Amino acid sequence: MDKRLLDILCCPVSKTPVRLLGRTELDALNGAIATGSVMTTTGNAVAERLAEGLITTDRKLIYRIDDGIPVMLPEEGIGTTQLHDFPAQS
Repeated sequence: MDKRLLDILCCPVSKTPVRLLGRTELDALNGAIATGSVMTTTGNAVAERLAEGLITTDRKLIYRIDDGIPVMLPEEGIGTTQLHDFPAQS
């Protein structure tokens, strides 16, 4: 992802800056998605694994990146508190 774009992106709700999801974070998220236990902030099940993602710097929300395009919709966010084995920091 372009560094300039990443520098201006932020959570649409909290306005917290975002960073790229690290490999261990992405692996933990995709493992939870595979079990069918991950929901968006609106309660919809997340069915597809993420190839890339963004996480707020306070580590509360994850947003997917589809084909290089960040999907920064509030209803598409994934809360990290539901991820029991989410790594402390990547």
